[in-house]
Amino acid sequence: MAKDIAEKKLKKEKKDKKEKRAESDGVTKSKKDKKEKKVNADVDMADALEAELEKAPEESMVNVVDGDEEPRGALVPFAFPLADNDKEVKKILKTVKKSAKTKTLRRGVKEVVKALRKSAASAPASSDISNPAAVVVIAADISPMDVISHIPVLCEDHNIPYIYIKSRAQLGEASATKRPTSVVMIAKERQGKKKEGKDEDVAEFAEVYGDLVKLVGKASKSVRK
Repeated sequence: MAKDIAEKKLKKEKKDKKEKRAESDGVTKSKKDKKEKKVNADVDMADALEAELEKAPEESMVNVVDGDEEPRGALVPFAFPLADNDKEVKKILKTVKKSAKTKTLRRGVKEVVKALRKSAASAPASSDISNPAAVVVIAADISPMDVISHIPVLCEDHNIPYIYIKSRAQLGEASATKRPTSVVMIAKERQGKKKEGKDEDVAEFAEVYGDLVKLVGKASKSVRK
């Protein structure tokens, strides 16, 4: 019995010494630090994968399928809600084009994740989903799915609606870039001090943005049912 007590005491002393040494070396990490490190690692991985997607097909290590030519099975399995008809896709792409013109668009995983995190500080979690500060459009024709799998979760955490389309090539073209794009975020208003843009462009964007919000809201409700 005395031997067991002595062994436990010795182990405790060793543990205390180890913790003190770690503190003195400045290597202690809180749970918050560890969580932030994991989140940053996930974002870094997504950035690396997206960089591969931007390379030419013969150079890239990531397999990309064309959503217009491949069957539905080639899309990521969690692509819901999905704009599945030409009318909806045209409406979405039109809004993306208008957003790019009025400088309210964020392109790519890194920029969208950054904007989503900022939205948490500017809008409460209980904000009206029928009048969101932004809408996210995600391409569903991506493999591996890890590139975009965390985006829907972030959107739901920050109360930002989202919708998928089949082609990242179409999404890239609509967002005024020659490269295919994995995800874009359409903000309701331009961020920053200056609100540049012609009045007619701003008015047109406000109209198509409202239509997009209705489309995404309707698609989301059909998925929940």
